[in-house]
Amino acid sequence: MKNIPIKNLLAGSDFQLANYPTFIDLETSEAKKKKKLNDLREDLSKHQDIMYAHGKYGVLICLQGMDTAGKDSLIREVFQEFNPRGVVVHSFKTPSSKELRHDYLWRHYLALPERGKYAVFNRTHYENVLVTRVHPEYILSENIPGIEKVEDITDDFWAKRFEQIRNFEKHVVQNGTIILKFFLNLSKEEQRKRLLRRLENEKHNWKFSPGDLKERALWEKYQFCYGEAIRETSLPHAPWYVIPADNKETARVLVAKVIKETMDKLEGIAEPELDDAIKAKIMEYRAMLTKPGA
Repeated sequence: MKNIPIKNLLAGSDFQLANYPTFIDLETSEAKKKKKLNDLREDLSKHQDIMYAHGKYGVLICLQGMDTAGKDSLIREVFQEFNPRGVVVHSFKTPSSKELRHDYLWRHYLALPERGKYAVFNRTHYENVLVTRVHPEYILSENIPGIEKVEDITDDFWAKRFEQIRNFEKHVVQNGTIILKFFLNLSKEEQRKRLLRRLENEKHNWKFSPGDLKERALWEKYQFCYGEAIRETSLPHAPWYVIPADNKETARVLVAKVIKETMDKLEGIAEPELDDAIKAKIMEYRAMLTKPGA
């Protein structure tokens, strides 16, 4: 299998989405990609168990991508070997009336991972500079002081949002959360094929919504907004990785590879050792549990 260094997927300050491919040939079979993914997720599961016992870090995985990019299936496949208590998935939909009575980051703070656990954001706090930027009228429901009409939402408004998101992530990282952000980079042609499959396969009809076509018509605008959001917020402590997503197996392997290699670099994560006083009495405790009537 062709080795793709994860640094090749990393977005920098000069990021241009058009320079990143939507397809990479790993030069291997689908079966071998599945085997590689299985090996990676087993390693991740073992590491998560140790991380849980260590209890110092949480991990936040952020997934963004256009409709049909494969976010749901990626979560299912990459994290299936995890202890169910070790990973929590949050899918952020349209804000509720209660959520709209708080600032836009409030609900994301509530969903951050506990120490020792993973949280996966399926669509993330970045929706607040993506879908709301494509549809700025949505901002009006947030009831922000000084924003009375769409014309009040200026370039300066979005610049401040990027700054707020950078500050949010910096605060989170400084308090023990590891952040990895993934953009599933899907081509417009592959999206067309996947939408068609939803219509042609009765079993998957339920996944299709006419709204998908309305958003697809805004493809170029979304691409611009994704490009700027990634460029403004990909930093060493909270990097963006741009994952070619035209082949789902390849995308899953690459995301799992990035997570594993990042976690492997962390130092000092180990299962805690028993107190010396308890160690000295292990045989005594064992005898208590193995004697008749125990």
